[in-house]
This record gives sequence, structure tokens and C-alpha cells, in this order.
Amino acid sequence: QVQLVESGGGLVQAGDSLRLSCAASGLTFRMLAMGWFRQTPGKEREFVSSISRSGGRTTYEDSVKGRFTISRDDSENTMFLQMNSLKPEDTAVYYCAAAGPTWSDSAPRSGFGYWGQGTQVTVSS
Repeated sequence: QVQLVESGGGLVQAGDSLRLSCAASGLTFRMLAMGWFRQTPGKEREFVSSISRSGGRTTYEDSVKGRFTISRDDSENTMFLQMNSLKPEDTAVYYCAAAGPTWSDSAPRSGFGYWGQGTQVTVSS
């Protein structure tokens, strides 16, 4: 059974930093691209960032580029999202995702088939 468990969310002030973690089990982590999504109540879940199975390619949504950094540690089956210079607009539930069979390096924002339960990030102004 695939399990993705996020942690590291919390309540911070604008300008602060958080580091989210995603612990994966039940899958061959090193062979799968991974990603982060976020969702605010009443809005559609949106793509935040993704990282290829080798770590050689990273992709970021424009609003977080330069502030967020995605990374992975395949020896620990863990993915991270370092979030710096947080803004109130970053407030959301952040979800860890693992690529499904349709994921492609040519379209790294889609094709994720496994999801965690989410971790809340709240940024006050």
C-alpha cells in the first residue's frame, strides 16, 4: 500500500520560512517523480513544484519560483519543500504527490497518481 505522509506545516508570519517533508512508503521512491500541490477551501488544488526521479529536473509554479526549493533524499524515501519568504497567499493545505504511470518529464505538472493527507500552512500578515 502506498503511503505518503506530510509534516512540517504550521502557523508563521509573512517573511518566515517552513520546511515541509513527505515520507513515502509502499513504492519504489527513487524511481518516481514527486511533487507538491496546495489547496485553499473553495479553490481548485494547484500545482506548486515537482522533481524528477533523478532530481535532475525541478519545476515550480511562477508565484513560488525563487522562494521555494524542492529536493529529495532517496536514501530516506523523503521529499522536501523548503519555503522561504512566505506570503499570506501561500496559506493552504499542502499535499505530497507521487507520479503515476502517465507522468512524463515533458509535462511535469500533471500525471500524479498518489496523494498524502496534507499538512496545513498558515501565513499571517
